[in-house]
Amino acid sequence: MTAIYEFSKVSRSFVGPGEQLQILRELSFSVESGEALTIVGASGSGKSTLLHLMGALDSPTSGTIFFDGKDLAAMSPSERANFRNRELGFVFQFHHLLPEFSAEENVAMPRLIAGSPLATILPTARELLERVGLAARMQSKISTLSGGERQRVAIARALLAKPRVVLADEPTGNLDSSTGTQIEDLLLELNREMGTTLVIVTHNLQLAARMDRCLELSAGALTPLTCER
Repeated sequence: MTAIYEFSKVSRSFVGPGEQLQILRELSFSVESGEALTIVGASGSGKSTLLHLMGALDSPTSGTIFFDGKDLAAMSPSERANFRNRELGFVFQFHHLLPEFSAEENVAMPRLIAGSPLATILPTARELLERVGLAARMQSKISTLSGGERQRVAIARALLAKPRVVLADEPTGNLDSSTGTQIEDLLLELNREMGTTLVIVTHNLQLAARMDRCLELSAGALTPLTCER
């Protein structure tokens, strides 16, 4: 495999009241194309900050992040937006779905916002909803769906543009154990079948144990972690 992400001495700090908060400290690591990687750590350890850096939603205070050999920080704002739309799919703990729209409309929404006609998007949106087990709920309003069904919609939305990478932030954090396991199964199945690189940040060690590789984020540093089921 070849590296799709390469971090070189990446740090991220924030200015707080009377002090500078060092969240990430000179991280150097890579993510292989097609890999299922999990990053675990306690709440407040900087996991979401790291994921935002990978998603070009934030920039490092120092150091360099390369995606497929390209420096993310060297991109213009429009190039970064295109990068996110073209290369990445996001799955968040809180789904960020629009409750007044249907499941299929929510899946299609990113392409609609980009200006694509609904008629050209719906076939793919419906195919993805079938793929995640929601064939019977495509036209249901989000407000009528269960938590697990909403997360499936969010996963289908993340896959709409056939991204090379899916970034997931606590994707099972608000779900019961049974539904969470189903979502884990789905993400890993899609990773294997579609070859999509999967990066999940979580504090769930059971989920971490199912991934190809596990890293622990603590005190701003990453270390390899052996996660066993």
